[in-house]
Amino acid sequence: MACLPLALGNTRRHQLYYGLIYAVFPGPQRGLNFLERIMPIASFTPPVRTLMGPGPSDIHPRVLAALSKPTLGHLDPAFIGMMDEMKTLLQYAFQTKNEMTMPVSAPGSAGMECCFANLVEPGDTVIVCKNGVFGMRMLENVERCGGKAVVVEDEWGSPASPDKVADALKANPDAKIVAFVHAETATGARSDAQALTKLAHDHGALVIVDAVTSLGGIELKVDEWGIDAIYSGSQKCLSCTPGLSPVSFSAAAQDKIKNRKTKVQSWFLDQTLVMGYWAEAGAKRAYHHTAPINALYGLHEALVLLQDEGLENSWKRHALNHQALKAGLEAMGLELPVDPACRLPQLNVVKIPDGIDDGAVRTALLQEYSLEIGAGLGAGAGKVWRIGLMGHASSKKNVILCLTALDSVLTRMGAPIKSSVGAQAALAMYS
Repeated sequence: MACLPLALGNTRRHQLYYGLIYAVFPGPQRGLNFLERIMPIASFTPPVRTLMGPGPSDIHPRVLAALSKPTLGHLDPAFIGMMDEMKTLLQYAFQTKNEMTMPVSAPGSAGMECCFANLVEPGDTVIVCKNGVFGMRMLENVERCGGKAVVVEDEWGSPASPDKVADALKANPDAKIVAFVHAETATGARSDAQALTKLAHDHGALVIVDAVTSLGGIELKVDEWGIDAIYSGSQKCLSCTPGLSPVSFSAAAQDKIKNRKTKVQSWFLDQTLVMGYWAEAGAKRAYHHTAPINALYGLHEALVLLQDEGLENSWKRHALNHQALKAGLEAMGLELPVDPACRLPQLNVVKIPDGIDDGAVRTALLQEYSLEIGAGLGAGAGKVWRIGLMGHASSKKNVILCLTALDSVLTRMGAPIKSSVGAQAALAMYS
């Protein structure tokens, strides 16, 4: 088609182009399937959504702008300078001075695998707290690394029990690691990371902590609490695009990695190799992989935003917007089943009213309000919604939008709720 005169315009050029196809290719060769394969595809323009599910969350406009900046080489001095800043910004977000703090060039699931692959060797006993989907994934990682998993199980929607963990540690004095999810995205429950870490250390074990949903959204103090290995994700409370996983390893965790008897089973995630690239400031960098340059620009800007707001202010913002959403939902007669003592402010689990179709409500919200909320996961599927207030999406505007849209859709569907009261109850929390 490129050889046809441009002056003809796209429509006429397409007509001539397909006329040539019919002239050159006889019979079945020019059938529908053939034409589908050669039909021009336009650039993708996504609809504008408000993302209030379990992730990804709304991305701050400054982060979107950062993604479009000119690409540099992954060993360019300017880019290496940004990498050094990134480490400092992540250390602030995690509240740590750990030198081995960096983003893994892959999503949060790779951050999880990075921690387990580096710290678990065949035969190691690992206590895994399972109170939701992501505890189950931790268990999978232990088994795939050849470790011996001891499972401490709690009900979905409940935190990991320190008492049960203490019993497991006493029954397994050879345990080398305790693994748990700080903020369980599937259930909206927060576990006591400080207490669980102290228990592990009292018995000579390290900890691996899933902070995918908690980083930037609730209190998290890696050094003060003594956390050994932790991973998160860029797409939740950090208001960045999916695809990067911040991790941090303590000195004790680094010692365990350095003294392994076996190779790390993943070449790509082997931190002894990756640290040659994410070395300390001023050190010569060794090529390991081509970093996702522009994605890292985005994460850098997201972390600058967090720094500018202030970590504690971010925690307070998430808490305030949660209280407003809670007030509105409860005024409508909707139930938040997670115990307030361990309820996450950034991931709100809401019980679906009797007789209401989960999928029909979410579809109506998406089509009529361009609003996304999350379905239940695992044991919660079809029983609860998961409403996210994470990062840039944690705002007064979104709280009111969500309550107003839910009120309209549920009222129309005949749900047993109190109409026209949710938004006012939420607004009262801001006054």
